[in-house]
Amino acid sequence: MSWDTELYEARHNFVWKMGEGVVELLAPRAGERILDLGCGPGQLTQKISESGAEVVGVDSSPSMIGQARQNFPKLRFILQDAASMTFENEFDAVFSNAALHWMLDPVAVVSAVSKALKPGGRFVAEMGGKGNIQTIVSAIHEVVKKYHPLPPSRQYYPSVSEYTSILESHGLEVRTAQLFDRPTPLEGDAGMENWLKQFKLYYFEGLPPTALQEVISLLRPKLHKPSGWLADYRRLRFIAVKL
Repeated sequence: MSWDTELYEARHNFVWKMGEGVVELLAPRAGERILDLGCGPGQLTQKISESGAEVVGVDSSPSMIGQARQNFPKLRFILQDAASMTFENEFDAVFSNAALHWMLDPVAVVSAVSKALKPGGRFVAEMGGKGNIQTIVSAIHEVVKKYHPLPPSRQYYPSVSEYTSILESHGLEVRTAQLFDRPTPLEGDAGMENWLKQFKLYYFEGLPPTALQEVISLLRPKLHKPSGWLADYRRLRFIAVKL
């Protein structure tokens, strides 16, 4: 997945702004060592560091890591795939916001997270959950399949039971887990178009530009409100502790 970091920061800052609540759930403390998994351009890494904790940001996207290093040069950011991390008993906490659903090998990711945590360390995260953006995805599929076979999905939206079973099978005791709807405003009349270009552009590779507009037309009666565009987000939020 390649990222347009300029579009991401200009139009999709809700990703980290809404993630500030997950930082509050993390409750970082001075002196802790914390891993920000899927750190993106680093805004929440910086937020965590303001507590006095030592934070390491990890992301598999070169453009995101480059932007994070530019945004926050005093922080440490590592370009690495989450599933292949080799940290061992190093962190008091692992934090992740809006990133785990991009990681298509959840067993390997959770295994790496468990190894990275000290005993008693916590894994605090929010991700897309079961049914996330279902209205948007259904409209995309309806249009794209008229042109060619659908490409494999690049996102993973698990149920509570599915993800918590993976956590518990890797020595992480789940303390809380919640799946909830969070309709999310998209900025401006081009909000849905910008969102599709940022997060789902791979569906439209090789298709005429009208295909994107077809999807937007299908979504307008469902997700365009008097206040503007909404994305039909569903989030899975959890806290787990390494035994």
